[in-house]
Amino acid sequence: MQVPFLIPDITDVEIEEVTDTLRSGWITTGPKTKKLEMELAKFCGVNKFICLNSATACIEIALRVLGIGPGDEVITTAYTYTASASVVCHVGAKLILVDTAKDSYEMDYGQLADAITEKTKAIIPVDLGGIMCDYDMIFSIVSNKKGLYSANNEIQKTIGRIAVIADSAHALGASQKGKKCGEVADFTCFSFHAVKNFTTGEGGGLTWKSVSGISDAEIYKRLSLLTLHGQSKDALEKTKLGEWEYDVVGTFYKYNMTDISAALGIAQLKRYPSMLRRRKEIILEYDEAFRNMPLQILNHYGTSFCSSGHLYCVRVHNKDRRECNYIMELMAELGIATNVHYKPLPMLSAYKNLGFDIQNYPNAFALFSNEITLPLYSRMTEDAIDYTIQSFKSVLNEV
Repeated sequence: MQVPFLIPDITDVEIEEVTDTLRSGWITTGPKTKKLEMELAKFCGVNKFICLNSATACIEIALRVLGIGPGDEVITTAYTYTASASVVCHVGAKLILVDTAKDSYEMDYGQLADAITEKTKAIIPVDLGGIMCDYDMIFSIVSNKKGLYSANNEIQKTIGRIAVIADSAHALGASQKGKKCGEVADFTCFSFHAVKNFTTGEGGGLTWKSVSGISDAEIYKRLSLLTLHGQSKDALEKTKLGEWEYDVVGTFYKYNMTDISAALGIAQLKRYPSMLRRRKEIILEYDEAFRNMPLQILNHYGTSFCSSGHLYCVRVHNKDRRECNYIMELMAELGIATNVHYKPLPMLSAYKNLGFDIQNYPNAFALFSNEITLPLYSRMTEDAIDYTIQSFKSVLNEV
């Protein structure tokens, strides 16, 4: 039996919506992108939402609309994908990495507090696997550090403290203490890449908490300018009678989503609650099957939080990376694809070249050393689940 690591959950509903867009004559940013933005805003319980071409673009544009750049510092975790950190380099700010807490996928909040200086302008927590970070703790830390803070622009001044930009690439549909992902951080960035629960093929979305004295419509306009070449009207606005003329107000960037991608998202969102339920069913089956195994399993559900169920991460007790790689090879021989989330940033050449050393991040290295991610996707059949469970148990007994 073959069990891929994931299969995108695409049905005739998505195909028909995309086909409708292709037949409409409007395939770039237009009415369907605007419709998806409105529906995602409703889904997340927020006032406004902008759809872009990646979560990477979303995080970068959040930094840019905050006026963060050279001379500033931005903190994120060493245990994440490069996109959480590379955007800091894109805007010219200094990247600060902190270790995870011991035996945790979240950053060490004590180290986070210690890393804050008068140059710190933003923190990028990562909601790994679809589980929201401890935002109460993060906001407490930035509130306590207000005395070090000075603002660079109007939005920074209005926020009045270090901004919290959530890398929620994995977490669309997650919740914490009664609030949905999107309602909690100052800015929240989602990924709609092909490997995510909810996909537009390539794509992402950005939302924000309302800022006193600056309307959500104004922030949306600023974001739109930054993500479409600084052009004062998008293509849809320019089609209105007598409205061809436009201005370019800045030499900005091009990160817009197309209507083809948005059409896929519109259809996905109709089905997304049932897709989340299916992921939860699979996770609970895994949890029960592995309850007495020598594993540390990422906890997706609790009394005060609910994950989006994006990744099923396990740590194999008393094994190192070499032994875990061997386990993954044996699983592959049985036809089951697995993965690792993640190789810490200080182990990658780009970040080594920036001066980061994995020896300074022992907890992140320990996570990496025995982590294996099992297949998890909403189209996964019961046969595939059972086969994965039995195969993983058998392999663990061999190694």
